[in-house]
Amino acid sequence: MEGAVVLLDFWPSMFGMRTRIALAEKGIKYEYREEDLRNKSDLLLQMNPVHKKIPVLIHNGKPVCESLIQVQYIDEVWNDRAPLLPSDPYKRAIARFWADFVDKKIYDLGSKVWKTKGEEQETAKKEFIESLKLLEGELGDKAYFGGENLGFVDVALIPFYSWFYAYEKCGNFSIEAECPKLIAWAKRCMQKESVAKSLPDKEKVYEFVLHLKKVYGIE
Repeated sequence: MEGAVVLLDFWPSMFGMRTRIALAEKGIKYEYREEDLRNKSDLLLQMNPVHKKIPVLIHNGKPVCESLIQVQYIDEVWNDRAPLLPSDPYKRAIARFWADFVDKKIYDLGSKVWKTKGEEQETAKKEFIESLKLLEGELGDKAYFGGENLGFVDVALIPFYSWFYAYEKCGNFSIEAECPKLIAWAKRCMQKESVAKSLPDKEKVYEFVLHLKKVYGIE
């Protein structure tokens, strides 16, 4: 079932990181192709003509777009090892709900933390922490959102951990002080090779964010 697997990606993309983790968890060998988002490749435009965005997972010449859909596809195709979604339909629905929550809340609020200032930034920080606390509540006393093993929600959320440092530096606040259980979970995830090797260095991400702030004229 393996066939030829190619990932069109961009190193700081938390969405691409999800797919990298899922492939690593399953032990799938693939070709990684770094995209220049200011000069998108013909292959990217051909494989994702609708959104023209990374990541794009190409399996045997056929594209799968959108990171959470890619993670589910990987889990379904390589279903003989390291399951990411629960077998129980209700538990699977709950996992999809929280992964969707991460998409709807964490990305936008995290972006607002570094893109804004003053009162707008304070509001974004408050809402960001509130959303993380809701996730922390869902985690409870479990080792992972998936229970004893890394699961779908873990894969959806952990890439943002590589951006937490940049959010904290730009927003002048501490996520660990507000959400200690969540940071303990993140450190647990980082002990897994599949995660550690898929996430970029936090300082490198912060430098990238500073570069973006200059490009957007946010000082």
